Amino acid sequence: MQRIANGVWKVRYGEPEQHTPVTLGQKGIQYDALEQLQCEGKSPIANTDISVRMTSRGTVVELPLRHDEEIYGFGLQFYRLKQTGRKRVIRVNSDPIADTGDSHAPVPFYISTAGYGVFIDTSRYATFYCGTNLPKGASRRKTSSEGELGTSEKELYGHQAAQGDLSILVDVPSAKGIDIYLFEGPTIKTAIQRYNLFSGGGCLPPLWGLGMWYRFYTAANESDTERLATMFREERMPVDVLGFEPGWHSQAYSCSFSWNKEGFPNHEKLINRLNEMNYHVNLWEHVFTHPSSEMYEELLPYSADFEVWKGLVPDFATKESSEIFSSYHLHNFVENGISGFKLDECDSSDYVQSNWSFPDVASFPSGLDGEQMHNQLGLLYQSTMQSTFDTAGIRTFSQVRSSGALAASYPFVLYSDLYQHDVFIRGLVNSGFAGLLWSPEVRSASSVEDFIRRIQTTVFSPMAVLNCWTFPNPPWMQVDRDKNRKGEFFDNYEEVQEACRHLFELRMSLIPYLYASFAQYHQRGIPPFRALVMDYPDDANTYEIDDSYMMGDSILVAPLIAGQTERKVYLPRGTWKDFWTNETYAGETWYDIAADLDHIPVFVKDNTLLSIATPLQCVADDAVFEIVVRIYGDSPKDFVLYEDDGRTLSYRDGVSNSVTLSWSPDHGGSVTRVGDYSGVKYKVVDWVKQRTDLSN
Repeated sequence: MQRIANGVWKVRYGEPEQHTPVTLGQKGIQYDALEQLQCEGKSPIANTDISVRMTSRGTVVELPLRHDEEIYGFGLQFYRLKQTGRKRVIRVNSDPIADTGDSHAPVPFYISTAGYGVFIDTSRYATFYCGTNLPKGASRRKTSSEGELGTSEKELYGHQAAQGDLSILVDVPSAKGIDIYLFEGPTIKTAIQRYNLFSGGGCLPPLWGLGMWYRFYTAANESDTERLATMFREERMPVDVLGFEPGWHSQAYSCSFSWNKEGFPNHEKLINRLNEMNYHVNLWEHVFTHPSSEMYEELLPYSADFEVWKGLVPDFATKESSEIFSSYHLHNFVENGISGFKLDECDSSDYVQSNWSFPDVASFPSGLDGEQMHNQLGLLYQSTMQSTFDTAGIRTFSQVRSSGALAASYPFVLYSDLYQHDVFIRGLVNSGFAGLLWSPEVRSASSVEDFIRRIQTTVFSPMAVLNCWTFPNPPWMQVDRDKNRKGEFFDNYEEVQEACRHLFELRMSLIPYLYASFAQYHQRGIPPFRALVMDYPDDANTYEIDDSYMMGDSILVAPLIAGQTERKVYLPRGTWKDFWTNETYAGETWYDIAADLDHIPVFVKDNTLLSIATPLQCVADDAVFEIVVRIYGDSPKDFVLYEDDGRTLSYRDGVSNSVTLSWSPDHGGSVTRVGDYSGVKYKVVDWVKQRTDLSN
């Protein structure tokens, strides 16, 4: 057992494989930040309580699990929040149709309500049995307390779960050894902070990345792009990022990584015009490289032994492949005004009709096999593209379709083709357990109600995206894609557009608060979006809540889906205020909350100073946010805004400010700015005491 940082312990058994998440993708451990966390200086699991054995299958690890512990984590899980009693397979899969553990971003890391975390450092399709089985003979002489045996399926099989102190079994195929990392608490949140700081700390996105995103129709051309870009500005629709889908390529599936000259004959001028209008441009791609690509011949020696869609699969675990890909993107795109990329199809699937990806038996020049590469490709791409923007000296906030362990420091947000609204919300709740960011993007809708409800969720998420890749016209004009393509619009589409505008403006008003939350993620490892159990681990009522979450330290969000006019919301301990009405609610209570189509249940902790900005149309480089500070309660805690230029890497050298907002009944509000950044991003224009005379 080796202590490698404050509260982080490592145990090695046998000889681990050469290629693991730690060897392939770990950024620098944030030792100083880890030293600031409370620590007992004792491993949360004793070495003697860990059993490891080598078998013909590989390596088997057995870890203790007390009867009163609940387990969370394993990456981006769509179907379940609490993982206790379940079998989880850590396998990347774009179509996880069942509750197996398959995911766009599976992570061999779990967290316990006992206040510790466990990370198994493997890129294999490891299987975790989370308290599913007792060892031989453990049930001998135990009497059943379940009463008379029933005969229905539920009675026969529904109550046969193992009970008492159990264990977590981990099956790691092929490996002849393993490194196990243990993260101390004392709470769930602290253990997750340690994992994120071990991963390099959370990412700090550019300010513009927290604005609204709009992705164009896949067949949009130059004139279509200009038409919509101009429309958004003229009609005061706040949008910061415009995304180009596959149609910008001269060849996609696999990709040429070159512009379609027929659709975009003047793409350089187009990008310049969009940049001048203060748009940031994001380009869709996947890594599979078509023979027509200028990179093809260079990448050929550093690619897998199987193609995908007639294209090469670059081996980003080799320095050569990563540098070729990074350099090409730097000189052809980033230096010409492109702010980010959207990586598609870097995952795998068992359920689609096409040759979706490379086989598990594929081999790569680095020595990785196909199984390992499936679980690493998204992360290796993120590392490659991060180096591109590091060289350019600017930040990106981009999208990726698969990810995995130790991803916290990469400024990439996950998305998916799966599209159930409640599943998207659960994914958002779960993402915070594993250093992941997730976007419940608005891709389509069955009705105006469905459309609005989905936008309400995305504006309270890490990345607010309308992915209109199947809509030539904005979906607020028509949500039926066939009618949208025919130009058959709603009679009242201006009303729908106005509702969208208000939601877009709400998102823009929250950017300073969100940026401060991401700064905490970067500096202290606290996820900006997280499950309630993370903040309230002593409250058993939070253990299974998968449809509400914390956004930062002070805001609780409880989305509604189409068909709901009210829902049950649990508010943890303390006093809470309705974000919209200021109505007061006591904590540790369930409520039936009704909401019209214009609102979803959102609550603010009492004794909070909440910064609400005047909405901007976009976050230009010289943008200054005018802030009204909402005062909740009589003794609000100070709130610290994070201030820097919002776009370059100078923050890494400490060029930033802490802007502390303080208020007391006797002295009113004050602003204290400390740091080395000479500019001003925030200007407090008013302090508003929220009424306290309303009750539920």
